[in-house]
Amino acid sequence: MNTSVLLIDEPEEGIRRLTMNRPEKHNALNDDLRLAIFENLRDADSDKDVSVIVVRGAGTSFCSGYDLSSTNNPVERTAATTDGWWSRHVVANWFEMWDMSKPIIGQVHGYCLAGGSELAAACDLLYVSEDAQIGYPPVRLMSPPDMQWQTWYLGFRKAMEALLTGDAMTGIEAVDSGFANKAFPINELDDAVTAIAARIAKIPSDLLALNKRSVHRAMEIMGVREGIRATAEIQALGFHQKSSKEYMKRFKNEGVSQTLSDRDRPFGDYREKNSE
Repeated sequence: MNTSVLLIDEPEEGIRRLTMNRPEKHNALNDDLRLAIFENLRDADSDKDVSVIVVRGAGTSFCSGYDLSSTNNPVERTAATTDGWWSRHVVANWFEMWDMSKPIIGQVHGYCLAGGSELAAACDLLYVSEDAQIGYPPVRLMSPPDMQWQTWYLGFRKAMEALLTGDAMTGIEAVDSGFANKAFPINELDDAVTAIAARIAKIPSDLLALNKRSVHRAMEIMGVREGIRATAEIQALGFHQKSSKEYMKRFKNEGVSQTLSDRDRPFGDYREKNSE
């Protein structure tokens, strides 16, 4: 099924590809897009003719994060809206992707920011364009991450630097840091990911499910779920801080674009990279 916000195709036998289709918003995650992603992931996971799922973005970016210009609700899974519900419910759904039987490949180019980087982290494999920009700028004025993948994928030192600065890493740096599997020139990314997915699809789906699960179970023994849930609770505390409250008011008073530009201008990056 194709929707206006999500395009579905099968580039080769056994491969289901989901393309986020809000290019004018850098595929920012609003309720409609988030719901479409999870409905179609679930559909692909239960389809016996699908072996591998690919998630990518239309236009110039993979995903710039959550759409701060829209109302975001618990559309993916019902959650009691008590304090901290947001971080708990999005983390539950990223874990749902880990628990699916089919391998999920993230194909990242352009911006992969904030919630977009969480979506990428929830994929089982990640292939990126060399010039991708992957980061979590909300740490500068809002809160720590909902799903704090940085510590698990990058290690202590690089994770600490990422969370204390909000700086982005390129696709090449993401590979060097362990976040991504391999980087390609952007004009080669589509074909490269399709070729990798086709190679994986040669293995029977029942064995793929066990192979995927064995990696996740090993990570769980090392505490990945408990660790991410614990840091999600810290994220919820961020919204109670004076700095965060003042920042969130600015979205309503000054608009999203102006507020984000003001956040990043002192750092000279993201949307303000070429403004000076």
